[in-house]
Amino acid sequence: MASAGQDFVSLALLVFALGLRHGFDADHLATIDGLTRYNARANPRLARLCGTLFSLGHGAVVVAIALLVSLAARQWNTPEWLNLSGAWISIGFLVLLGMLNLRAALTTPPAELVAPVGVKGRLLGRLNHVRHPLLVALVGALFALSFDTVSQAALFALTASQFGGWQHALTLGLVFMLGMLVTDGINGLWIARLIRRADETALVASRVLALAVGGMSLLVAAFGAAKQWLPAVETWSEGKELALGLTVVAVILASFAMAVRLTRPAMVPQRGA
Repeated sequence: MASAGQDFVSLALLVFALGLRHGFDADHLATIDGLTRYNARANPRLARLCGTLFSLGHGAVVVAIALLVSLAARQWNTPEWLNLSGAWISIGFLVLLGMLNLRAALTTPPAELVAPVGVKGRLLGRLNHVRHPLLVALVGALFALSFDTVSQAALFALTASQFGGWQHALTLGLVFMLGMLVTDGINGLWIARLIRRADETALVASRVLALAVGGMSLLVAAFGAAKQWLPAVETWSEGKELALGLTVVAVILASFAMAVRLTRPAMVPQRGA
């Protein structure tokens, strides 16, 4: 019994790390960037909350999917194609987003902030031009209606069903949302700060984060492809999912912290000091 409880805690930590990493998805960054910029002048307070509101809407859909899948888990076995197709779709998106963001970091004029580049935002049109908190949350909910997000929520909900009823799936859905809320919320605040002070250090900071997100997207995609093609890599990675996920998050957070540090105003020495 204690072992089952420990296993569920480990699963919850892994799902939290997945939520943290999901919050750094380039589509999230690009859309939160657009929502924040659009509201920066008319409603600065809403602009600072765009990342949090987007994440709450996105997470609400993830929780709903997890609950629905857990309730149907007794009558439905996970098809093999869900794991395989979900993995390759994620790899494809990561490669595309990584290349687009590296290109943005390298081609944006030196006098401009680097804006994150997303794919879903382009497909869904001008949804980032909304000025109401509920509409910002709705945009986040719409972004959750994609195959990669739905398949990820379904898979951890099915795993949770092995530990008991729908309560475990609900817990994991909320844990995933919490991880995403941390990164998306901080990202919204950071973008609002960049917009307020578009000086030289802010320009450098925006490039640091764009390069980090783009580079890590390509590395994660390469590792995912290696797991699919090379059985030895798949065997080596078994049981290391949490450590690998936290490593990716740590690298991006370190880059994020470096970028935030660059945007802090310089300390002005006091007279007579």
